[in-house]
Amino acid sequence: MESNILVIYTGGTIGMIQDPVSGALTPFNFDALYKHIPVLQNFNCKIDTYCFEPLIDSSNMNPMFWVKLAGIIEENYEKYDGFVVLHGTDTMAYSASMLSFMLENLNKPVVFTGSQLPMGVLRTDGRENFINAIEIAAAKTDDTPVVPEVSICFENRLMRGNRTNKFNAENFNAFLSGNYPLLAQVGVHIRYNHQHILKPNFKKLKVHKNLDPGVAILKLFPGITEAVVNSIMTIPGLKALILETYGAGNAPTDPWFLQALSRGIKSGITIFNVTQCKGGSVEMGKYETSVQLGGIGVVGGFDITTESAIAKTMYLLGQGHTGLTFERLLQTPLRGELTIE
Repeated sequence: MESNILVIYTGGTIGMIQDPVSGALTPFNFDALYKHIPVLQNFNCKIDTYCFEPLIDSSNMNPMFWVKLAGIIEENYEKYDGFVVLHGTDTMAYSASMLSFMLENLNKPVVFTGSQLPMGVLRTDGRENFINAIEIAAAKTDDTPVVPEVSICFENRLMRGNRTNKFNAENFNAFLSGNYPLLAQVGVHIRYNHQHILKPNFKKLKVHKNLDPGVAILKLFPGITEAVVNSIMTIPGLKALILETYGAGNAPTDPWFLQALSRGIKSGITIFNVTQCKGGSVEMGKYETSVQLGGIGVVGGFDITTESAIAKTMYLLGQGHTGLTFERLLQTPLRGELTIE
């Protein structure tokens, strides 16, 4: 049976081609998709397109954009078997993470992809990424989608969206899933790792559009001053702080530092401890330098990425969760975004 796929172009490098006269980069005409990429006609699927107007550079991503993107998927959910989101690479991991939380009971593929070079450039990686994403979004077994979750397809690898980081600004292999196995590897065949892919629950899609941006990130570094920490902890309206610590969740033990965090927690700010490392997990209490964090009420984030932690806190706060319930949900895998040790 033929699959129907909706390609949503939000902006980014992948959708640009070079004008043959001026040499300037201009947006790709997705109405002429089959003309530019004729091999798509060999796929057993029908492809429709939706282009954001105006197009959005990924550096300008924000909650309003995520709400609009989730709304487009919601409006078209029953019409299509899968979705491919063309997105700038710089904040793709943030958007894929956020959509994973906003789209509860997702039972169809939402595959993010992009490129390091524009589609119209000779050595572009965009063409291959795009074709792979289409094939994965259309893949079914017994009329059930093979990858019914939000993912990122890049450089012949398929990764869970809320497990990724962009770690390279130059190589085609730009994304890393440091704490979770690949969902698929693309070679002569697409090898799906079915045991690592979320299973469909066949419940009705619920789209959550209330997001609370009252969050911030504090990245620790040697020599961080009391003034810097206090300036973050006293931001008006701050409800949650992502604390990027060293290694397995370690932080300074200076009294002023712990006191600043403790004051923030007592004032109602939830502090979520995530590691700066691209692989590995926060293990509160493994070293003496993290024991005191747990003692004052800092919440351990296990192996969640910073991108996913930001998305999850905005999502949960937007649902009205506070206090102990908020903390419990932060440490609960909701969309496969973390592994509890």
